[in-house]
Amino acid sequence: MQFVLYFLVCLIATTVGAISGVGGGVVIKPVFDAVAGMSVSQVSFLSGCTVLAMTIVSLLRSRGEKIELKRGTLLAVGGAVGGLLGKAVFDWVKSLTGNDGLVGVVQSVIMILLTVGVGVYMAFREKIPTKNVQNAVLCTLIGLALGVMSAFLGIGGGPINLVVLYYFFSMDTKQAALHSIYVIFFSQAASFVSSLAMQNVPAFDPVALVVMVVGGVAGGFLGRAFNKKMSARQVDVLFSVLLAVITLISVYNLVHYASLL
Repeated sequence: MQFVLYFLVCLIATTVGAISGVGGGVVIKPVFDAVAGMSVSQVSFLSGCTVLAMTIVSLLRSRGEKIELKRGTLLAVGGAVGGLLGKAVFDWVKSLTGNDGLVGVVQSVIMILLTVGVGVYMAFREKIPTKNVQNAVLCTLIGLALGVMSAFLGIGGGPINLVVLYYFFSMDTKQAALHSIYVIFFSQAASFVSSLAMQNVPAFDPVALVVMVVGGVAGGFLGRAFNKKMSARQVDVLFSVLLAVITLISVYNLVHYASLL
């Protein structure tokens, strides 16, 4: 029953993540923190692997859809480097505190602030003038910041990616979703390779990994299929509902981790 729950959570999270461009880890991470009984390190690693599998499938299923290779790749390269830095920051904070509860509190607080901030932006999005950044250095730095944030939180991208793509690059909903998946792929791949190279992979149940990755692959297929059929308005509504759910789960996790201190 436990593994069925893991599969369903990952399937739903990555399906929604592939549709909206949030990746899926932004749902998997807080839900597993709340119900799986795993350490913060285990959840972050397994969530990252699941999201990586989803992005590979999503990008393969997106052949024929246009990615702005210049800006997209600059963001992705920045995201990859940021993924390495974010993983290093996570490991440093964990070793410094030696307390999963405190790390969980920090992650939960940042998640709440991010989702609330994104929600406010979305509420006033139509009234906020956007930019159209072309500078290569600035594109790379923006990707770097996104990579650091996603790797540290173990969420594989998340809502902040979309807001950045809306605001700094004037992308519409579906363009932003696809480019977000592209950036997430590079940042998660870099984080995964770094964990292997540094021999910093936490102990985990291999059956849980297989079940979660299978859920991620299935979610990638379903999510891209739904994305092609849904209107931009429907994707926006789904994204708004997702923000509310993530915020509530993160508040629960904040209370839970605070009780462990």
